[in-house]
Amino acid sequence: MVAEVSLSPSPMQLSLGVSLRDEATFANFYSEDNGLALSVMRAIASGDERSHHVIWGASGCGLTHLMQAVCLQAHEVGRSVKYFPMADIVDKTAKDILAGLDTTELICLDNIEVISGQRSWEVEIFHLFNRLRDAGHTLLMGMHTSPAELGIELPDLKSRILGCPIYRIESLNDEQKQKVLIMRADARGLKMPIDVAKYILNHASRDMNDLFKLLNQLDDASMQQQRKLTIPFVKQAFENNGTC
Repeated sequence: MVAEVSLSPSPMQLSLGVSLRDEATFANFYSEDNGLALSVMRAIASGDERSHHVIWGASGCGLTHLMQAVCLQAHEVGRSVKYFPMADIVDKTAKDILAGLDTTELICLDNIEVISGQRSWEVEIFHLFNRLRDAGHTLLMGMHTSPAELGIELPDLKSRILGCPIYRIESLNDEQKQKVLIMRADARGLKMPIDVAKYILNHASRDMNDLFKLLNQLDDASMQQQRKLTIPFVKQAFENNGTC
C-alpha cells in the first residue's frame, strides 16, 4: 500500500491513513505576503498553468496546506490528481509507486527533499518529470529547504528542479499568526479575543502546525465544558496538558 492521495472518485479515500485535511483550502490560507504564489497555485489547480513548479519555505509556513488546497481545488474542477507525502513513502519502491502516472493531470510531491541521496527515487522522479512535461501535465514539488541547497545528487534532476518557476512561501510574523488563529477559531464558531490569541503565542509553540493542533484541543475542551475562550480557560487547558 502506498501513502498517496488519488482524488478519484473519492477525495478522502487514502492509503496508510493519510488524508487531505478538510480545512486545507485556498479560502483559509493567509496570503498577505504570499499573494503571487497563491495566484499561481490557483492557476495550477484550475489547469490554466500547466508547467512544473516548485514551492518552498520553512517548517510551519503552510506549505502542505497550500499543496493540499491545490489538490482539492483541482479535484473539484474535475482534474485527475495525486498527492504524495514523500516523508511517508520514501522507504517504499520508487518505481512501483511512480509507474503509470503519465495520464495524471496534476501530481504533487510534498517534502521532496527527503529523497535526496536516494538514487532510485531521484532517477524515477527525473523520468516522471520528463514524462509529465511531454504529456502536458503538471508536477508541483514542495520542499522545506532552499532549492539551491537541495541535496539532490542526480545532476539532471537537480537542474530540472532549479529550472522550474520557484516560489518561496513566507512564514507568518506573530501579528499574522494571531490573525490566523482568530480566523481559524471563527471558522469553528469560536470567538477568540485578540488578548487570548496573544496569550497563546506567548505561552505555546509558535509553529503553526502546533498552534492548529492546540486550537483543535481548545475547541474540544470548549465544547465539553461549554466555556468561552478566555485567558483563564486557556491557561487551565495549558496546565492540564502540560503546555506551560
